[in-house]
Amino acid sequence: MKLSVRKNIATLVPYPPGKPLKELEREYGISGSIKMASNENSLGPSPKAIEAISANLVDLHRYPDGRCYYLARTLADKLGVKSQQLVFGNGSNEVIELLVGAFVGPGDEVITSHPSFLVYQTMVQSRNGLNVVVPLKNMAHDLVTILTTVTANTRLIFLDNPNNPTGTIFGQSEFEAFLSALPETVIVVLDEAYVDFVDPAVRLDVRRYIDNQVPVVGLRTFSKVYGLAGLRVGYGIMHEEIAGYLHRVRQPFNVNSLAQVAAVAALEDHDHYQQTLTMTRDGISWLAQEIDKLGCRTFPTQTNFFLVDVGCDGRALYEKMLRKGVIIRPMNAYGYPSFIRITVGTASENERLVKSLGQCLEAVHR
Repeated sequence: MKLSVRKNIATLVPYPPGKPLKELEREYGISGSIKMASNENSLGPSPKAIEAISANLVDLHRYPDGRCYYLARTLADKLGVKSQQLVFGNGSNEVIELLVGAFVGPGDEVITSHPSFLVYQTMVQSRNGLNVVVPLKNMAHDLVTILTTVTANTRLIFLDNPNNPTGTIFGQSEFEAFLSALPETVIVVLDEAYVDFVDPAVRLDVRRYIDNQVPVVGLRTFSKVYGLAGLRVGYGIMHEEIAGYLHRVRQPFNVNSLAQVAAVAALEDHDHYQQTLTMTRDGISWLAQEIDKLGCRTFPTQTNFFLVDVGCDGRALYEKMLRKGVIIRPMNAYGYPSFIRITVGTASENERLVKSLGQCLEAVHR
């Protein structure tokens, strides 16, 4: 073939997803594996969501509601916003893509941090935009330096708060000082995929900034605390004018019908939500204590995952852990070669991880 592919597409590096359990078991001929790499909810989905999916299987021959009416109404009531301020996507990933598609053209600049969620830069490059990347400072967003990189061509600033992969956050006063120094032509995208895990005492309220002179868009997902990662449903909270532009570029039936009914049911399952938070907080505390005993260094987090400096090649440790049937995330691709990222699991998964990690660390250091 003699394909003619634009350079910005030909040079894109695909997003490296976590290894699926079934792929691991096929590759190594093992069973009973556990996955603690992709920040999923180890409790599984809400039982109410499963019931809702079962009840709606008979309608699979119908197209989904393109406006997600019932989901928008339920979520708007819960958040105290107007349904017109919500835009839903095939995961919050798609809302990122919609923002870039609506506001970024060739030569336009988008500011992101490194390391952070890799999809931001991928989407910008795919639209021939220019990625302006600011390194983290002390594993957190360097808002002061980000301000110095803003130009007349800056269209979007992506800030994942908490940050992925470090689990760090910034506070209200810091954020508001940052906003006050920006030109009104910039949209700040506050990616809050892990907001439910943040201590309420230090949690930002993105709703305060939707009508700000410098507009703020909040991104959230049902993939984490609600346990619906496999259904791919996320959303953005934003000013109605911004939402209107995103609706112009989104696909007409972008959120499938089962995802919509499951998300509504999950929002109403308060027991599952609280159980997830309790499991996560207890798991973080226990895992950090036990992993530190192995001679590693764990880092504080406001998410359902945390970073660990293992003092050796994280990729090599990851490979050894696979043979134990335990999937973790090496941080080599993020610029942290001696780090791994661990998602909190159930109590039994956490115990298995610590045992396997101890054995693998011993093997690596021999």
